[in-house]
Amino acid sequence: MTTPLKVIFAGTPDFAAKHLQALLQSDHQVCAVFSQPDRPAGRGKKLQASPVKQCAQQHNLPVYQPNSLRTLEAQEQIKALNADVMVVVAYGLILPAEVLETPKYGCINVHGSLLPRWRGAAPIQRAIWAGDKETGVTVMQMDMGLDTGAMLLKKSISISDEDTSAILYSKLEALGPPALIETLDNLTAITPEAQDDRLANYAQKLSKQEAKIDWQENAEQLARNVRAFNPWPMAFFHCLTEKDQIAVKVWRAKAVELDSEQTNTAAKTGQIIRADKDGILVKTGEGGLVIKDLQIPGKKAMPVSDVLNARREWFAEGSVLL
Repeated sequence: MTTPLKVIFAGTPDFAAKHLQALLQSDHQVCAVFSQPDRPAGRGKKLQASPVKQCAQQHNLPVYQPNSLRTLEAQEQIKALNADVMVVVAYGLILPAEVLETPKYGCINVHGSLLPRWRGAAPIQRAIWAGDKETGVTVMQMDMGLDTGAMLLKKSISISDEDTSAILYSKLEALGPPALIETLDNLTAITPEAQDDRLANYAQKLSKQEAKIDWQENAEQLARNVRAFNPWPMAFFHCLTEKDQIAVKVWRAKAVELDSEQTNTAAKTGQIIRADKDGILVKTGEGGLVIKDLQIPGKKAMPVSDVLNARREWFAEGSVLL
């Protein structure tokens, strides 16, 4: 290992806090922590410190919470810390050139994909959405581009057919911290690898509008959407009840091939072919989607069998979901 480094850590959510905790248990010295300003949260909308700030306070570390790193004040604070390196994990603020160039070894970032694939804001979700078979974390040297910096270390894992974004997030949360420590331990000996821009693509943010199920799509894609949009924004469809139209969230679903009889029926896309304890089978643009777990308004997520016991008339065979 190289000589222990003096580190500034910048991050905000729980994913970042896990990396900070690993740093605190390493031989490296965290001299200060930067995190987003406290935000209103909960029913009372009281200001709440980020998980990173809470972790820092538990270890009596100085915490800085500027609204921007573009100000001279913030840049002078970073310069005065005289750190060897700044580690950035899901921080949420742009680092200007003045900050990137201040620490001795610059700034490094832990990104939740195998770069250059899935640069951007939602790499974990987009990997599932696209049907990727593997993903991982990349520790990279930061530059002025969006996740374009030279790569220092990559660790990969497979994506299973059962992985939701929440599950995959947890897996990467366990993969990232040791990758970060390994990088810092060998930082001066690592030869950075430039990214091949020809292989790059962008992980666009998710939206609630995108989460609405379009039954014209094929079942395989819809099943991936259900997993990718869990836990946010949650895939959903509209269902007509005796009173009004309600939004129903889908927590678990699988794609199936339709047999010749089901394929040859006059069923429309979005029409329920079968509804029983094994799930609600819906015809899609190609194949069928079997909904296993769903959530109706005012209730928790539950297996389809439980919903049908109470609301079978909402999901009658032949009815069309919107």
